[in-house]
Amino acid sequence: MPVAIITGASKGLGRALAAALAGRGWDLVVDARSAGPLEEAARELRGAGVRVVALPGDVADGGHRAALVAAAGELGGLDLLVNNASVLGAEPLVRLADHPLDGLRAALEVNVVAPLGLIQEGLPLLRIPSYLSSYEEVTPYVGNAPYIEDVGNGATYDPHPYVENARNTGPSDLTPSMGVRDALIGPKGTSVGVSDATAGAGRATPGAGGAILNISSDAAVEAYPAWGGYGSAKAALDQQSAVLAVEEPGLRVWWVDPGDMRTDLYAAAEPDEDPSARPLPGTVVPGLLRLLDERAPSGRYRAAAGAAAPDGAGSR
Repeated sequence: MPVAIITGASKGLGRALAAALAGRGWDLVVDARSAGPLEEAARELRGAGVRVVALPGDVADGGHRAALVAAAGELGGLDLLVNNASVLGAEPLVRLADHPLDGLRAALEVNVVAPLGLIQEGLPLLRIPSYLSSYEEVTPYVGNAPYIEDVGNGATYDPHPYVENARNTGPSDLTPSMGVRDALIGPKGTSVGVSDATAGAGRATPGAGGAILNISSDAAVEAYPAWGGYGSAKAALDQQSAVLAVEEPGLRVWWVDPGDMRTDLYAAAEPDEDPSARPLPGTVVPGLLRLLDERAPSGRYRAAAGAAAPDGAGSR
């Protein structure tokens, strides 16, 4: 059976994705900072009849990251690494003029440094020929993606949306070997749609290795007041993911903006907003599963519950 590591899996999107993978027979290594909620989630996941290792801890701790990868090895390998754990850097969010520098350092440590550290630990297992090479035959995508209706996937992602004449302003020159994708995951019942200005132009063919899913944010590419600290950390994660995809063509590297969700993180960021207007994290999971089912190429993707936002109009 395939094995996944999911950080931040005691609640929110991490828990919802873990539940979906457990339902498909995946063995899991899950983590969170709080032991109680993590063990509660693990008990629920084990109800699907899969093996679940729950390790409470901080992803910023190198010893904890090593323990997560070692646990995956004990389960048989590592097919999917999900860097979902995240911190805001300031709660509630504040403008950059007032942003605590220690908070920004914490956001960079958890949102950028820790994912790379976990990837570095996991690379020897991820590079091994993976269960994902035959995954689409075993568990094809079935059903609709109810959160995407009649989506046109013609928009591309500009890695420098606010810089005139930047080196990589065009979608075709991010790297010499991989096109840029800012794809909406959907529409229903179809293949994952991408806009790729360099399709067929020397892009590295994904190999039979595992996959890395880094949870990004719309704040990585849009300038929202008070989201500068968190957004800059996620922007760094995006660029790190893009470079990793070029350096490791045998893997699939996906960095995904899941859109607004009803999570504790968002409630801490915007405590005065009504959370009921935001969709539950589980509504985003079908789009993430489709990346697996379609063995999607490395790139940046957007998934959103309800209706997809037009390109350039985001949701953090």
